[in-house]
Amino acid sequence: MMRATLLAMTFGLLVACQPAKAPAPEVAAGGLTVFTGGTIHTGNPDAPVVEAVIVDSDGRIVALVPPASADWSEDEVTRVDLKGAVMFPGFTDSHAHLLGIGQRELTLNLEGTASIDELVTRTEVELQDKAPGEILFGRGWIETGWPDARMPSAADLDQVSPDNPVVYVRADGHALVANTAALKTADIYDLTGDPPGGHVERGTDGKATGIVIDNAMAPVFQLLSAPTEDDIATALETGARTYSSRGWTGVHNMSVGRVEAPIMARLDGDGRLPLRIYNAFDERGFDLAERRAHETDTITNRAVKLYMDGALGSRGALLIAPYSDRPETSGLELLDTDSLHNLMMKANEADVQLAIHAIGDLANRHILETFEALGYGADARWRIEHAQILAPEDVARVGTLGLIASMQPSHAIGDLKFAPDRLGMDRLSGAYAWRDMLAGGAVVAGGSDAPVEVGSPLIEFYAAVARKDLNGQAGEGWHPEQALSREEALALFTSAPAFASFQEDRLGTIEIGKIADFTVFDRDLMTVPEADILDAKPVMTVIGGEIVWRAAE
Repeated sequence: MMRATLLAMTFGLLVACQPAKAPAPEVAAGGLTVFTGGTIHTGNPDAPVVEAVIVDSDGRIVALVPPASADWSEDEVTRVDLKGAVMFPGFTDSHAHLLGIGQRELTLNLEGTASIDELVTRTEVELQDKAPGEILFGRGWIETGWPDARMPSAADLDQVSPDNPVVYVRADGHALVANTAALKTADIYDLTGDPPGGHVERGTDGKATGIVIDNAMAPVFQLLSAPTEDDIATALETGARTYSSRGWTGVHNMSVGRVEAPIMARLDGDGRLPLRIYNAFDERGFDLAERRAHETDTITNRAVKLYMDGALGSRGALLIAPYSDRPETSGLELLDTDSLHNLMMKANEADVQLAIHAIGDLANRHILETFEALGYGADARWRIEHAQILAPEDVARVGTLGLIASMQPSHAIGDLKFAPDRLGMDRLSGAYAWRDMLAGGAVVAGGSDAPVEVGSPLIEFYAAVARKDLNGQAGEGWHPEQALSREEALALFTSAPAFASFQEDRLGTIEIGKIADFTVFDRDLMTVPEADILDAKPVMTVIGGEIVWRAAE
């Protein structure tokens, strides 16, 4: 027999490394798996660091070293040597769009496009393989930092594509640019008026100039072929594998279409979805959330996503006062307060969690006021998704009322390059206020909003603790006092997502009795200089005690 204290000793040969893309699960059949040989942060302040974690064949943590009290024989134990790497509770992205993440990997990805000229050049190249009249679709552009200091237009794209429709969705997903051929095919080129919650930018002649925002985008999207079930399955699997390779063990999957639910369940049953998923359906999937339909051991379906407004970059965020750089507008109301009231009552009766998109200060205030008027409390665990811009006097109300703030640190370090223009300096005091949210007693769950952002746990952790851009710079109005400690940032992506998904009893920390979801990086995010966080690399992703991804050696 050997006591668990032997885990401090040097172990023998490791479990053989698996291919980086799709490894076979590594679990001791009918026995125990021991993770040791590196720093292990538990996320539990009572025992923040341990030497080893012991996991049973059901994927549950049964002991920590120190302490441990059981005896096991040599043949019962499979050893996983971390080789000096650093293990954390599984990182969960509290707000992302899994289908979109996969689609980004499979279609024209416009991330990193540096100017309108580059966008036009890429369009010209992509059209070389297109038949006459075939649609060119892409997403991911954002004009922040472009030397042009403006959004692209139909006229820009018309230079190289007068006949093929071109549709490019902005990174935030709340706006697109289309060329004239696409605008005419969608019958909105010379259409007058805007739909509720949408806007088509037009010139002095009344003709659409190319930028289409929020609900006005529907006619343009109808030009695209609807994805087949196989297309959806491929995108979901691609998104899940991409995420596990980055170190995420879980995702709170937003705006899920009802057709995706059975596909996800089938993929999971086939072992093709290496990610723990918490789904928030769009409004059409309300009944699925109510019935908890299509759930599996790693897929939970109990939430519904609503939209109060659009995005700040495209001036769709709903503001109390007009935009500083466009005083003729205060944004778009995608859901009125009467409808919000009725949906809240419906969700409360059905025991459905609401996750409500709100970026502008007025959109956030509408949620706070309606929630308070109905008398609901913290037990509901309803969420404000983004909670980006709040009137300073409203920040503390989030915690007081018991709402959860689901926030994305990378939005701050991206948006704060243009937010001063959109809002003016005064309104930035209530913008991206992570620390003030925590000080007010709110649970703050961290996410990325990928594919709007890259979807890297390292970028999100860095943004939370540094509150600087990826080059280490911070501009006027960035409010560095809102940056978080390392411990607070870790909770943002571990224990807070567990609470926000009603799973704090089984996820979020490394403790006896909880599920063995672990994220392993090559360096210690808790101690390295903040700039070095961005240089870290994922080493291993463990879900339910199974190594679902491992970096190639």
